[in-house]
Amino acid sequence: MKYFFVLGNNPTLSVMEIYTILKNYNKINGYYLTDSCLVLDLEESLNPKMLIKILGGTIKIGIIHSEIKNNFKEILKNSVNIIDTKNIFNKFNFGFSYYGKNKINTRAVGMEIKKYLKEKNISCRWVVSREKNLSSVVVKTNKLIDGGIEIVLIQKDNKILIGKTLEVQHFKELSFRDYGRPARDDLSGMLPPKLAQIMINLSEAKKNSIIFDPFCGSGTILTEAMLMGYNNLIVSDISIKAINDTKKNIDWILKNYKLKILNLKLINTDAQFISKKIEGYSIDTIITEPYLGPQRGNFNIKKTLNELENLYEKCLFEFKKILKSDGKIVMIWPIFKMGNKNFFINPKINNYKIYCPLPLEVKKNKLIKLTEKNTIVYGREGQKVFREIIILSNN
Repeated sequence: MKYFFVLGNNPTLSVMEIYTILKNYNKINGYYLTDSCLVLDLEESLNPKMLIKILGGTIKIGIIHSEIKNNFKEILKNSVNIIDTKNIFNKFNFGFSYYGKNKINTRAVGMEIKKYLKEKNISCRWVVSREKNLSSVVVKTNKLIDGGIEIVLIQKDNKILIGKTLEVQHFKELSFRDYGRPARDDLSGMLPPKLAQIMINLSEAKKNSIIFDPFCGSGTILTEAMLMGYNNLIVSDISIKAINDTKKNIDWILKNYKLKILNLKLINTDAQFISKKIEGYSIDTIITEPYLGPQRGNFNIKKTLNELENLYEKCLFEFKKILKSDGKIVMIWPIFKMGNKNFFINPKINNYKIYCPLPLEVKKNKLIKLTEKNTIVYGREGQKVFREIIILSNN
């Protein structure tokens, strides 16, 4: 079966997350990648409702019905075939999204579908958008999944893959967890929930793993891990305010999502001395966004890079004392953008190895954007500090 994934604002990160999750339970027989979509030929069917909840970097999941010639008659014929008119009992909403560079007259196809449905006495509305494609918000609010349809066209060379959307990202939930939580701190905890989800997925932690975040901030990684079903969690921070903020956000998550945590520990301490507080070689996975340095104003870049490299080196040395021999670290390092220059930090990683979960054939794809170190740069235009996402293996 072929499924499509509409990727987030960092396609490489989205693809890496999808592969990391799926490789553990579904054989991937082949793939096709565009600058905004990933199509996978899978051995077994997916559960899109389950998958969309945990994939932080995927906007839509859908199924491919056919691969057709890029002409009007074929697109119209196959669009009509996807619509199950026998099970339409109320007003029917439909819409199109086209992911490709060549031009397609979806307007003409839409008019013909509208005419076709009216001939069958089906009351319908064609949902359009000012944007090039229908957003997850438009798809959800116009009920194009439940009771309607979003027909998706993906260009594949001189052909078209045609399918329908099965699920879209839970934008309301993500916004609620980001902006609705009681404790948010610009300085210590601005990690977006969907990026926390991605980092947890990239760690490949099992549900019974002990996960540790030594720079917990306001607890975003912790609370997202709770929602994803992890029960053995430890967090720490040098700031007592961060610990208190995390406690508030834990209580808020427990109340709003009716969760139960079996094993949770909060520690107020410096990450550079964490081995004094945690048993040796007891941690399966470390997932963290440390202090990234100054975010605003003018500062001495050379001094900042030296200070951060020193901090990270000391922390990585400490993590070695508490991490199991087969453990992993998913960590964010800052990239400072000043004019046309990017300033990376390069702390010594001792005996850790930088790990990339993508298969070699996918890594070689020209659309996959990795650094020379096999890491990913994450950020939006206009930001002064970007994030470099590093996966470190302890073996």
